[in-house]
Amino acid sequence: MSYSDDFLKTVLRRTRTIAVVGVSMNPVRPSYYVARYLSLKGYRVIPVNPGHAGATLFEETVVPDLRAVEAPVDMVDIFRRPDAVPGIVDEALDALPGLSTIWMQIGVRHAEAAATAEARGIDVIQDRCPKIEYHRLFGELRMGGFATGVISSKL
Repeated sequence: MSYSDDFLKTVLRRTRTIAVVGVSMNPVRPSYYVARYLSLKGYRVIPVNPGHAGATLFEETVVPDLRAVEAPVDMVDIFRRPDAVPGIVDEALDALPGLSTIWMQIGVRHAEAAATAEARGIDVIQDRCPKIEYHRLFGELRMGGFATGVISSKL
């Protein structure tokens, strides 16, 4: 999948609220730390996971599915296997009227579901991570790709 930097920046700049489907309560899981990072960057992150519904994560109540989301959502970030994507996309299209982006995490692709969303005017990004793209596009990557907060003068 190839996306222009301008396109990715546009998506990240216009997005305010992200529903993260498949978020984990475990801080060592990628779905947790990506969602946490996005919340620290000012995005409202709505955690979606039926196994943790009712719990609180990033100052938001975890909801069981996208139908339970009561706030307007700009982006759905999918942390699920590719075979779950069509159902998630269909649910997002039905339940989230202001949705503008479906984002599938690294390793997650589904051409048919992407085509369905795109046919409804939704931007789709597959096999990418918004945390990594934010780092890369907004100047937070440092030596070795890590956001260390320290810039070496020995480069």
